[in-house]
Amino acid sequence: DEIPTVVGIFSAFGLVFSVSLFAWICCQRKSSKSNKTPPYKFVHVLKGVDIYPENLNSKKKFGADEKSEAKNKSAMPKDSLHLDLEKKDLNGNFPKTSPKIQSSPDLENQSPKHFAERKKDSVSPDSLKSINSLSSEDKQDKLGTLFFSLEYNFEKKAFVVNIKEARGLPAMDEQSMTSDPYIKMTILPEKKHKVKTRVLRKTLDPAFDETFTFYGIPYSQIQDLTLHFMILSFDRFSRDDVIGEVLMPLAGTELSEGRLLMDREIIKRNVRKSSGRGELLISLCYQSTTNTLTVVVLKARHLPKSDVSGLSDPYVKVNLYHAKKRISKKKTHVKKCTPNAVFNELFVFDIPCEGLDDISIEFLVLDSDRGSRNEVIGRLTLGSSAEGTGGEHWKEICEYPRRQIAKWHMLCDG
Repeated sequence: DEIPTVVGIFSAFGLVFSVSLFAWICCQRKSSKSNKTPPYKFVHVLKGVDIYPENLNSKKKFGADEKSEAKNKSAMPKDSLHLDLEKKDLNGNFPKTSPKIQSSPDLENQSPKHFAERKKDSVSPDSLKSINSLSSEDKQDKLGTLFFSLEYNFEKKAFVVNIKEARGLPAMDEQSMTSDPYIKMTILPEKKHKVKTRVLRKTLDPAFDETFTFYGIPYSQIQDLTLHFMILSFDRFSRDDVIGEVLMPLAGTELSEGRLLMDREIIKRNVRKSSGRGELLISLCYQSTTNTLTVVVLKARHLPKSDVSGLSDPYVKVNLYHAKKRISKKKTHVKKCTPNAVFNELFVFDIPCEGLDDISIEFLVLDSDRGSRNEVIGRLTLGSSAEGTGGEHWKEICEYPRRQIAKWHMLCDG
């Protein structure tokens, strides 16, 4: 009788010890997880650009609190490759940043608006001309100023562009009276190099400080290039708003002496006029027996240059409408770098109703752009209610079915 009693007592003690040990282990794991720092998530990574937070300078980042700002300052390496524009003054001291913008006679005296950056030079936002001094009428016309630097690395044969910051941008969001700006940059005229910065939330004075390095560009070709900056505001629910653009021809720019710091006024985007959109040769044939419409996009000529990039890369989208509702769409292939494109592509559309009274067809000539949204060069509409040659062409194919009729049409503003 004594042996089972002893075994039961030892079993009870063992069970209590096991439960206590398991509870202690769980508590230790929970406390260690709570103290563990979560990994950093990289929101935006671009090839050839250094945008990690520990490499950003000590300038205040908009949308960040004081704690994150202090962490970024402490994590900044000594061998940072970013521009030392705000680190030291002439005496070697670190200046204090001020939210106010003051005028600088040194900046105003720079007629070409660029100068070579030296080791002891210090250029801060305090040296910018005061935007607050502008009148209300001038503020409506001003779209802000873009600050950037240019440099050529002869050892690596690389062209380096640093997009520093933008100041005085207009508010694109009427409710919050702010913007979510970012910048797209293209090297013209070939448009091979296209990059963009990250989006900075809720700020009219974004500090990007992003460096883009372009390899394989000979120094002898720098004078023939042009930089095109497109300043946009991100919109989550619709197309991003275009704030403005900056066009910077590099002709006459000397990069052999070192890095150049430059600033340019942001101007309105180049809005194309209705005249000079070019022409489109279209052939139509209506088959009344099969109730089909054959459309042949033949040629385009005298197409205008894209915004600032020289020749366009055109293609044509064809949309078929029934009672103002699109029921079918087609598109041609892209023709590279030409204002006079030859397409010769045929499309056959089935007509859902008898006759062409409620049918119209729209032609959109677009410029293909891999880095951004394709821009509309010109537009053409053919139908019974169309004006000019569009209405005449439509009337002829209705009167003469089964006959292929081709006409040149002037393109309207897209």
